[in-house]
Amino acid sequence: MNRSWSRTRFPLTRLLAVLLLATAWLAGCAGQSPSGHPHATDPAAPRERQASPSAPAPRLQDPPELVSRDGVLRAAIVVERRKVRVGDHRLYALTYNGMYMPPTLRVRPGDRVDLTLTNRVREDTNVHVHGLHVSPRSPADDIFIAIRYGRSHHYSYRLPRTVTPGTYWYHSHADMMSAAQVAGGESGVIVVDGLRRYLPPALRGITEHVVALKDFQIHGNAIRTHKLKIGTRTNRTVNGQQNPVISLRPGETQLWRLANIGANIYYRLHLKGNRFHVIAQDGYPVRRVYAADTLVIAAGARFDVLVRAGSRPGATVLETLAYDTGTAGNRFPRTDLATVVTAGAPVAPARLPTDFAPNEDLAHAAIADRKTVVFTENAAGDEFYVNGRTYRPDRVDFTSVLGTVEEWTVRNDSDEEHSFHVHTNQFQLMSTNGKAHDPDHRWFDTVNVPARGNVVIRVPFADFTGRTVLHCHILNHEDMGMMAVLDIVPPRPGGK
Repeated sequence: MNRSWSRTRFPLTRLLAVLLLATAWLAGCAGQSPSGHPHATDPAAPRERQASPSAPAPRLQDPPELVSRDGVLRAAIVVERRKVRVGDHRLYALTYNGMYMPPTLRVRPGDRVDLTLTNRVREDTNVHVHGLHVSPRSPADDIFIAIRYGRSHHYSYRLPRTVTPGTYWYHSHADMMSAAQVAGGESGVIVVDGLRRYLPPALRGITEHVVALKDFQIHGNAIRTHKLKIGTRTNRTVNGQQNPVISLRPGETQLWRLANIGANIYYRLHLKGNRFHVIAQDGYPVRRVYAADTLVIAAGARFDVLVRAGSRPGATVLETLAYDTGTAGNRFPRTDLATVVTAGAPVAPARLPTDFAPNEDLAHAAIADRKTVVFTENAAGDEFYVNGRTYRPDRVDFTSVLGTVEEWTVRNDSDEEHSFHVHTNQFQLMSTNGKAHDPDHRWFDTVNVPARGNVVIRVPFADFTGRTVLHCHILNHEDMGMMAVLDIVPPRPGGK
């Protein structure tokens, strides 16, 4: 038996069913888009799995794409409450363009984005492009605006040519309602193209899949949006599907874009009998590719990985392992996410890269200022603080100067982990609990801060001024106060 593709978790009838499904699908894969994406059926209505364990599981459906043309992404997104297929259920959800798993926005460095968001739900909303290095001022990524019911807002900005390729995401950032709206469905994926140019020629045409991790709780005939409890039983989905089949040929390498685009929970991803080869994290390519048996994906984080199938047919499980965020936090159970099947005509395994992409290093940068950001919470767990204060949008908590590099210590004085995120600029992770981070893969926009621990980061303030925010990306915590306003200001004439 090939240990890389253990069958011990699967009844024989189910294994035969998924292998037949995968073989039939792979036989029809001659018609693919130039980017290597299989043509998909309607992603708003994935096929429902039957109760019988021998019934074919649905194959993974990549979201549809809105792609930039001639250097411009023109997109219209409508927010509305609709009854849609969500996993194995049909529920009312907060949808983008009528879909729980909405279109992927696909752009290139230097593109202009013209995005119109129309609100057809009764609560105010907006949209934030998570991780992208764009202006925090209107008409760009201004998270302080509130789009009223029945109104539209036009976002318009140009991506810098230096924006790094990888996986990002977009979601509601409405004040004090982010958790409800993202949990309800208001989130999707953004891809900045450019990673393939760093791959060896034999891998530049490989198939890629979005693997977007969203979860939902049920309240009656709808997804629960209010009174969310993080530890409550939830339904985890991949691209809005429950336990879909991801198919590879023997020896094939694929690019998977792993993105935690839910509101609150963590994932500890594991692919039985295989490893993830990380080529980018949080939209920033690594300098050297590294392999990991498991990946902890904190709320808001992403990884771009290469996955190579074994040499023999078989099946395995993409699962999230049990994960504990601390005595004041939550214990997330082990859960199957997808069935990964290798079947069909084998291909010659391609050499995986080791050295990958250029990677800026701020280790010797001049430090203009040092800041301390402290996360705390009350004993009841219903108020969360940054430096002892809850969020107020009309108050500036931190000020930084354009054109400088700062070193921040983010300290977690609580008994649960927090997912730290700062808008507008990515940062370099220098250390966690005093241990230096590997210099080959240390750029992020979201990083997990251990309970009673700390991280040290260096933030370069480049290109953009304006008011933005930093916060815990566990959105329940953000909405209950764990967010602060950062104002990036121009340098003073003639000096500091």
